[in-house]
Amino acid sequence: MRRPAELLLVDDNPADLSLVREALAETDRQSRLHCVEGGAEALAFLRRNGKYAHVVRPDLVILDLNLPKTGGLEVLAEVKADPALRDIPVVVFSSSESRRDIARCYKLGANCYVSKPGDLKRFFLVVQSIERFWFSYASLPLKESNGSSNDARTAD
Repeated sequence: MRRPAELLLVDDNPADLSLVREALAETDRQSRLHCVEGGAEALAFLRRNGKYAHVVRPDLVILDLNLPKTGGLEVLAEVKADPALRDIPVVVFSSSESRRDIARCYKLGANCYVSKPGDLKRFFLVVQSIERFWFSYASLPLKESNGSSNDARTAD
C-alpha cells in the first residue's frame, strides 16, 4: 500500500486554502495537505522548528508569492539555498501572471510556476493536475529518515 503524499500549501488567502483543500478531496489520491499562512511559518514547518518539530517532511510545496512579511520569493530563495530542503519540489501557485515574477521564480529554483485561474472549475482542475503530475508521473527524490535524499524514486 502506498503512503499518502505530503503537501505543504503556503497561502495567506483563506478562500484559496479552502478551495485547494476541496479540490484535493475530490481526487482518488489521498494526499495529506498541511497549510500555513505565511512565509516565516512555512520555513519553520520545513525546518521542523518549534511547534513543527514532529511534522513529516512534505513531498511537495505549493507556494503563493504574495505573502505578508516573509514573501514567497524569499521563502523560495531560502528553500533552494538550503541543502537540507532544496530537493523538495516547489510549485509556485500565484495570481500573478507577471513575466518578471515568473522569471524571478525560475531563477531562484522554482520547479514550476502556475498562475491561479480566475474561475472555480479551472482552479479545481489546475490543483488536481498539479497533484496528479507530481505524484503520478514525476520521479521524486527518496526520503531518508534524516530528511535528506540521495536516491530517486518514481512517484506511485
